[in-house]
Amino acid sequence: MKANSNNKEEIIQRRHVRKIIYPIIIGLGVVVYMLQREVDVDLFAVIAFTWHSAFYISIALLMMVIRDVGYMVRLKILSDGDFTWRQCFNVIMLWEFSSAITPSAIGGTGVAVFFVNREGLSIGRSTAVVMATSFLDELYFILMFPLLILVVTGTTLFAVGVEPGEEAMSFTNEFFYFAVIGYAIKFFFVLLVAYGLFVNPRGLKWLLLWIFRLPFIRKWRYKMHETGTDLIETSRVFRTKNASFWIRAFTATFFSWTARYWVVNFLLLAFFAVDGHILIFARQLVMWIMMLVSPTPGGSGFAEFVFTRYLGDFIPVGFAVVMALIWRLVSYYPYLFIGAVMLPRWLSGKFSRKKKA
Repeated sequence: MKANSNNKEEIIQRRHVRKIIYPIIIGLGVVVYMLQREVDVDLFAVIAFTWHSAFYISIALLMMVIRDVGYMVRLKILSDGDFTWRQCFNVIMLWEFSSAITPSAIGGTGVAVFFVNREGLSIGRSTAVVMATSFLDELYFILMFPLLILVVTGTTLFAVGVEPGEEAMSFTNEFFYFAVIGYAIKFFFVLLVAYGLFVNPRGLKWLLLWIFRLPFIRKWRYKMHETGTDLIETSRVFRTKNASFWIRAFTATFFSWTARYWVVNFLLLAFFAVDGHILIFARQLVMWIMMLVSPTPGGSGFAEFVFTRYLGDFIPVGFAVVMALIWRLVSYYPYLFIGAVMLPRWLSGKFSRKKKA
């Protein structure tokens, strides 16, 4: 009888592993296919790699390290120090991997709860931590976008492919159109989560259940019930935190995203003389807002297109595609390979520990 019970547990564990492994295989297959299409060795012949290039590429990689360290510090803060630095590293790398193989509009948030929970936090606290990180990320965009518009002006920010006499900040400009939609989604999300986290979580749950009574979305009503319950638990965990807690968490968020945006600046400096670094920084922030509407895993395809069009003013003609590829090789593809190596070992370790327990 005991042996039969053990066999059932092994079968259940294998099914859980398969549910995660299959999407990974599919995602990596798509990435390999895209790499074969995008990589043209002849394009690299027009770029001279020197010690100057190596220095600035190293700085760009350092910006990615700072970004991840900032995420780890934030996770350490949000977990009240219950996570070790190793656990923070595991969660961040796996979280980035899941984000890289899912559409930008979805991200890796749902899977992140699983990662955080497996590292030792309860389901309620895991949901709270993940929801708080999403809230802080979106808050960064909400605050920085209007600030950068004031600094560089909206006309300069969206003046890409604008015909003479045409306004840059208008819905006839595709970049302005995508940015407004993305920003509106993020702004609504921040308001909704802030209301649920700090004002009235039960009221927000009731609103979600009322909205999802509509016939065409009724099938997700149970999911909204779970989301509302998670929100109440999240509110209970974080409403008692003082201002210092949130300031420290947001400061880590600020350094993470800011370092991420400086990656492109340093990559451009590796090969060209570049001016207007604040404008480049601002356009990258707008790019990430645009990518919210991308249906492809990690924004693949869409990100490269926006990069070549939206930052093409700072890159000599014919080099934009090459720079877009280098940018993705530095900021996107490493997480695919790191996650592909880490995830099987991490899953094996977590499930084997559960079995021993």
